[in-house]
Amino acid sequence: MSAVQRFHEAANDALVKLREHCLPGANLALVIYTPGEPERDIVIEDQGLDKDELVSALRRRGLSIDGDNAYKRDLCDLVEGAIALGYQGNNQPPADHWANRFWNLGRSEGVMREELTAALKLNREKLRACQATIHYAGGFDPAYVNDAQAAMKVADEVLAKYPPLNPA
Repeated sequence: MSAVQRFHEAANDALVKLREHCLPGANLALVIYTPGEPERDIVIEDQGLDKDELVSALRRRGLSIDGDNAYKRDLCDLVEGAIALGYQGNNQPPADHWANRFWNLGRSEGVMREELTAALKLNREKLRACQATIHYAGGFDPAYVNDAQAAMKVADEVLAKYPPLNPA
């Protein structure tokens, strides 16, 4: 029998003995880790252990959401991706999936951006038409034309940053 197998047996036997002294309904978990070497992690857990409750117990004992670990980085990447996909209107998760609320958040921002962009385009076009009409009528104040053209330039610069989300 290998040293690892002997360790597992000894640890399991120790957990069984400890279990006899726990309150009814309590669960045990033994976690052994070597920092920077996840392949050497050992997790021994009671049957029926609720891992979500285990994480909650660790949080009650000081595990912080502010710490750095791969699980939180991955989770944040998934949330960011769900928001980005929602913003673009792509790949909506199933309605009962946890990421759907983040997708919906991104989607609402994408829709709002589309509406604001359309409104800015309409205002820019109407401003251009008014400016052109006054110019061709010959009765215009050069300051108005300059201000209108400056305003259209600002609108053009903003619009250039936002191509359509789903080009047709």
